[in-house]
Amino acid sequence: MIESLLVANRGEIARRIIRTAKRLGIRVIAVHSEADADLPFVAEADEAVLIGPPNPALSYRNTEAILAAAKSTGAQAIHPGYGFLSENAEFARTVEASGLVWVGPDADAITAMGDKINARNLMAAAGVPVAPGTTDPAADLDAAVTAAAEIGYPVMVKAAAGGGGMGMGVAVDEAALRTEYDKVRAFAERMFGDGSVLIERYFPRVRHVEVQILGLADGRVVALGERECSVQRRNQKLVEESPSPAVSPELRSRLLAAAVRAGEAVGYRNAGTVECLLDPATGEFFFLEMNTRLQVEHPVTEYVYGIDLVEEQLRVASGLVPTFDPDALTPGGHAIEMRINAEDPKRFLPGPGVIRTWVEPTGEGVRVDSGYTEGNTVTPFYDSLLAKLIVSGTTRDEALDRAKAAVAAFQIEGPKNNVPFFAELLTNEEFLSGAYDTGIVSRMR
Repeated sequence: MIESLLVANRGEIARRIIRTAKRLGIRVIAVHSEADADLPFVAEADEAVLIGPPNPALSYRNTEAILAAAKSTGAQAIHPGYGFLSENAEFARTVEASGLVWVGPDADAITAMGDKINARNLMAAAGVPVAPGTTDPAADLDAAVTAAAEIGYPVMVKAAAGGGGMGMGVAVDEAALRTEYDKVRAFAERMFGDGSVLIERYFPRVRHVEVQILGLADGRVVALGERECSVQRRNQKLVEESPSPAVSPELRSRLLAAAVRAGEAVGYRNAGTVECLLDPATGEFFFLEMNTRLQVEHPVTEYVYGIDLVEEQLRVASGLVPTFDPDALTPGGHAIEMRINAEDPKRFLPGPGVIRTWVEPTGEGVRVDSGYTEGNTVTPFYDSLLAKLIVSGTTRDEALDRAKAAVAAFQIEGPKNNVPFFAELLTNEEFLSGAYDTGIVSRMR
C-alpha cells in the first residue's frame, strides 16, 4: 500500500480522502491556498503546505507548486479528488514522469474520454448507445445549423472539452442555435482553451442516470450499480440516489453491461463514472460522457455496496486486489445524497460569508461529508459546496424519512444556503413518487 499521499484538492473531498488514508495508516499531506488556511482539511492532515493565493489558477491548479510540495514532503502519491486537476491528462503524465503514483486512471484514458466527440465515437464503436449527434466538431455556425437540421430540434449545443454541466446550451430552433453556438464556443475557449462544439439531440423529458465503474489492478472492469442524478439546476446536480427509482432489473443489467464495455474500450483503471441519459418512456439510454475521476456523489454507492471507494482507488493505484469479491457484488438498501451549497435556495445564486452556526445532523443512516465548520469563512473563490448530506435506509421510503429528519436538524447560519430547498423537495409529490426527470427543479420554481 502507498505509504504517503498528497491530496491535491480542498474542502469536503480533501477531508474525505484524508479520513480514509489515515485509517489505512497512510501519511497525508494537504496543500492549501491562503484563503483555506483555517479550513478543517488543513488541520486534519499530517502535514500541510501553502501553495499560493486564493485564485485557483495560482494554487489548486498550479502544477509546479503542487509537485514542489510533493517533493519537499516526500509524498509517494497524489490523489486529485474531483475538479481542479483531476481530469488533466498532462498533469497525470507529469506526476508519473516525476516518479510519483497517480491515484486515478492513466493519462491516455483521461485524454480519450476528455473530448466529448472522441468519447462519443469510441463508445459507439464499443457498442455503447449514443444519442444522435455530430461525429466531428461543428467547424462553424453554418456547419452547426446543417447538423441541427439533420438531427432535428431541439438540440443541445455542448463544449467538446467541457464537463460538470458547464458549456452547454439548448436550441429549440435555428435562431436560438445561432445565439447558443456563439455563446458556448466563447465560453469553451475561455474556460477550457478549446472552442470545439458538438451538436446532439436534446431530450426535454429525460432522466440522468450514471454508473460507477472501477477498473481493477488486474485489468478487469466492474460496475458498482447506478445512481439517479436528475434533480439539477443549471445542468448541475443537487441530489443523487442509488438505486435509481426508474431502473428495472432488466434495464439495470443492460446499463451496467454497457458501462463495463465503455471502461474496457479505454483500458480503464481506478474509479470512473459513465453518465447516461435515460428516456423513461421507452427504456432507451444513451451515453452522455465519462468522468475519469471520483464523483461528488460516490457516497451513495458506498452505502449500497458497503465499500469505501477511496480505499479501492488507493488499492488499485498500489497494485493490490480489491477488498470485495468482483464476482459476488451484492447491493443492498437505498441511499440519497443532497449537496448543501452556499447559495440562495430559490434562485441558486452564490452567497458566501462567515459561518456563525454549524450543527450537523446525526443518527442511524446519516452521514455528513463537510468542508467547513463553525467560524469558517466561505469565500467566493471556489465552488459553493459546503457539505454533502447522505442518508441511507433498507428501503427508499426509510431513506426519505431519514432525509426529512436530517434536513430539519441541519443548522447553518451566516452564508446563504440551500437547506430550505431540500425541505421543499422532500415534500414534493413528483420527487417522492420517484417518477421525476431533469425538469423537476424548474417546475418547482
